[in-house]
Amino acid sequence: MLLQDQVLAVIISASYKTDIPAFYGEWFVNRLRAGYCMMRNPLNRRPIRVNLDRGSVDGIVFWTKNARPFLDRVDVVADMGYPFTFQYTINGYPASLENHVVDWTKSVDAVRTLAARYGPRCVVWRYDTIIFSRETAPDFHLHNFARIAQALEGITDEVVVSFLQLYRKTSRNMDSMARSTGNDWWDPSLAEKRDMAERLFELAARHGMQLTICSQADLLSVQKPSKCVDAQRLSDVARRPIRAPIKANRPGCECADNRDIGDYDTCPHGCVYCYAVRSQRLAVQRFRTHDPTSDYLYDDPNGPPAPHRPTDAVPTLPLEWL
Repeated sequence: MLLQDQVLAVIISASYKTDIPAFYGEWFVNRLRAGYCMMRNPLNRRPIRVNLDRGSVDGIVFWTKNARPFLDRVDVVADMGYPFTFQYTINGYPASLENHVVDWTKSVDAVRTLAARYGPRCVVWRYDTIIFSRETAPDFHLHNFARIAQALEGITDEVVVSFLQLYRKTSRNMDSMARSTGNDWWDPSLAEKRDMAERLFELAARHGMQLTICSQADLLSVQKPSKCVDAQRLSDVARRPIRAPIKANRPGCECADNRDIGDYDTCPHGCVYCYAVRSQRLAVQRFRTHDPTSDYLYDDPNGPPAPHRPTDAVPTLPLEWL
């Protein structure tokens, strides 16, 4: 049975489950032109149709670590009349934590391009997730955050941070990384997290940015909670009111009501702390078999296969998008 997902206009999230601009941009533009995409309910695998025609979509929030392959297609999205913003993660982390992520300086160039075309309200920087490890100790974060903030000064007005959430698969993948690379990690105390958040807040302010914290209300002091799917920011970009109620995805979330159209286990970036990918091997396999002409980003009608061990070898990954 086909489930019709939308009646009223909504904000589309593309996507906190995977990096659509980096890897699935052709598919996304094809679906906008078709006016819909298909998904499957993760619980019962029933097909869901999500309307993407201009009358059904108030705006789009893109989530990415590399918009460079998508820059030409952004103009197509704009020409079709869709307002959009970017949640753009730039961490500058070592390869032990992000083994197929573009160099941070190239991401800064892409943010600069987006801001020049569509204005500084279009892009929000994410320094996310903050990992404490041998290679990314507190002093690393203070230096690393400062240099990225300096490079982004004047081209974005907000930076979103959060600290590692210890889901079971995240802990498993982090432990596997530590064994294979020697980059031991730890979960800092609440006091350590608060101290780091306050110091990063001060650094952000020096470079003209408001630092906000994503879904971790116990860390808030002078900071505000982030609104990653932000109807007001979309309104500013669209130059018209876009209204949507707050509909939290998890405790502490301040996001506006939205429909995410991504799929889990499809992002090949290789971020070992990612909650949306069980193993890079599986994500690379799905990326390599992806069909950009399909209604689905990735269609698995029978549900996900048995999880791969985190030590499974990763297939050769083409790096032409890096």
